[in-house]
Amino acid sequence: MADVAASAGVSITTVSHVLNDTRPVSEELRQRVYQAVNETGFTPNSVARALVTQNTMLIGVVMSFLSNPFFAPLVSQIDRTARRRGYTLLLTENHENAADEVTQVKVMLDRRVDGIIIAPAAQHIEQIINRLETSGTPTVLVDRLSDGEFDEVGADNVQPTAHLVEHLAEHGHTRIGFISGRPGLSTTVERLAGYRLGLEQAGLPYDRRLIRAGASQIGPARRAVKALMSGAQPPTALVSANNAMTVGTLRGLRDLGLRVPNDVAVGAFDDFEWADLMSPRLTTVAQPIPEIGSLATRLLLRRIDGYDGPTERHALSSTFHRRESCGCTDTENDQ
Repeated sequence: MADVAASAGVSITTVSHVLNDTRPVSEELRQRVYQAVNETGFTPNSVARALVTQNTMLIGVVMSFLSNPFFAPLVSQIDRTARRRGYTLLLTENHENAADEVTQVKVMLDRRVDGIIIAPAAQHIEQIINRLETSGTPTVLVDRLSDGEFDEVGADNVQPTAHLVEHLAEHGHTRIGFISGRPGLSTTVERLAGYRLGLEQAGLPYDRRLIRAGASQIGPARRAVKALMSGAQPPTALVSANNAMTVGTLRGLRDLGLRVPNDVAVGAFDDFEWADLMSPRLTTVAQPIPEIGSLATRLLLRRIDGYDGPTERHALSSTFHRRESCGCTDTENDQ
């Protein structure tokens, strides 16, 4: 910095203010400093700067499986929003393992990230919540929500799932099966509640035998569908509670030689880029992933900037895509 200051003919303090944007500096001085930076090849030391500013410009992001079509675009949107403010992501996967998640969060806190965005692992969620709360690090929960210790952003899970069930009932289905997600997740609880609400609003009875656990994964969902459809009174329609389980559901039906929607109608929570390329096209609920990522990041940046108001919980509206897998004809519009 001394070399830059000498080359630009300014003080070291002025160089610091220009590089860290900590005080207004005339455009002429700013240009002289940046020209000197280029001439000297100076690279600011981010660790040293963090010691002075108490800000590392790092945001920790902890997700489940980045191979999941939901989490990958979510992280991408978080990154885009954070970069506009000069922040870099420190990203890791918890693989639904609570112990690994605690270790990963500890590493992030040791790296002094300025804040954390996390979709907690299903089991022992209170453990990581308590750890984050004790640390005092600004935190936002996404998708998997808790009890309000932090700002939380996700999608409305209840009403869209209920709408899927009601839509299948409108096609005359009275035995509608449900492939549920991993236990311990708020999304699993809420989508199951939506399934029950949909049955109630359609005037259909709730039958536990029509529910199978798909554990939010392809393989378990595939096995769950095969078990469900092998019963004495199999359902004539299925609702899958997340994208991975939808893949398992379709594979399970294919294994059994069942056609969609001729033999079994299907509706799914979570949309895919290729959902409208299938034959038949897949009827889905699409979560507002870009909006979730953007809002979560903006809430976190507000906390980093010092906001200490009450926590907020946002359940954003999803979009229902009516296609052919539910039994609608291809002449009907996607809505």
